[in-house]
Amino acid sequence: MFICNCNGIREREVRAAIEGGAERPAEIFRACGARPQCARCVCEMKQMIDDQAQALRYAAE
Repeated sequence: MFICNCNGIREREVRAAIEGGAERPAEIFRACGARPQCARCVCEMKQMIDDQAQALRYAAE
């Protein structure tokens, strides 16, 4: 599934960037070699970052 249609960034690429340490959408774009264009995907990227952080918190308990 595409997260960013403008740059053709797929969900698996976003997840890989987050697992690689990206903590902000700008870092995800950088990891994917892209730049934000319309920014419609930013909210979804932020949600994915938050979901990953929450999963790590639960795993640490």
